[in-house]
Amino acid sequence: MKKALICGVSGQDGAYLAKLLLDKGYQVCGTSRDAQVSNFTNLKILGIKEKIQLESVSLNDFRSVISILKKFNPDEVYNLAGQTSVGLSFEQPVETLESVATGTLNLLEAIRFTEKPIKFYNAGSSECFGDIGDQFADENTPFHPRSPYAVAKSAAFWEVATYREAYGIFACSGILFNHDSPLRPKRFVTQKIINAAYNIAQKKQEQLVLGNITVIRDWGWAPEYVEAMYLMLQQPEPDDYVICTGHSYKLEDFIKESFAYFGLNWQDYVISDNAFFRPSDLAISKGNPAKAKLKLGWEAKYKMPDIVTMMLESLTIN
Repeated sequence: MKKALICGVSGQDGAYLAKLLLDKGYQVCGTSRDAQVSNFTNLKILGIKEKIQLESVSLNDFRSVISILKKFNPDEVYNLAGQTSVGLSFEQPVETLESVATGTLNLLEAIRFTEKPIKFYNAGSSECFGDIGDQFADENTPFHPRSPYAVAKSAAFWEVATYREAYGIFACSGILFNHDSPLRPKRFVTQKIINAAYNIAQKKQEQLVLGNITVIRDWGWAPEYVEAMYLMLQQPEPDDYVICTGHSYKLEDFIKESFAYFGLNWQDYVISDNAFFRPSDLAISKGNPAKAKLKLGWEAKYKMPDIVTMMLESLTIN
């Protein structure tokens, strides 16, 4: 039985990945800063909380990291922990850098210290590419981070590459574009839109105020994206991969789809307010998933319109 350690198991991706690995027969250990007080809501929603060994680990504390590696002795480590919001990173830049970059470095160094053939996955981000215009970003596109979050993710990416090349560690980064699901936290703009459309249709809300709705993004389905993470660690050689659908849309299109689900005209309810604009935001984000399709055999089945429908169906059913 293979053993997988998932750092950040309580988040959207961590929960879906845990379920995937359990279904594949893995023994799974999930970490949180304080497993005693965390409610692990997402694990409960998926019905897997009791099937996972839950441990308290602080990735900023090297001793804590190496202790869990020795205690659990995993075959694979998935690093999905750290501050995940681009917007929040402008308010908490130091916390973002420490939780993402320092946390990743501690995991890599701890794996090196164990001298065991542990395979490591790091959660990268399309935000690292910055604003590259209408170009489709791939694994060879240079980074130009434009937020504290993107800076932290870029640092973590190069840490992974350095440890792979310098020490021969099986370490990979998945450069993931936006991906959503019903488990996405409510502070994310996609969940704000989904919930507002539902509440307005139910006469529980009158309007929705957002920031820049002209930004263009590639939205995928989170349960599919964790399959790509798993596949990266099953390859004969470690490498980095862009994970996306290859299809990008305006946020305005996401809004339109969400309100149209209830037969509503979004323009009657949505306001774009400059006060909610970020200090610097990517106008366009497009990705090329060709390498993942060629080497991993992975391809996204669901595009933005499908994701809106599935998120709304989950909300209306529950």
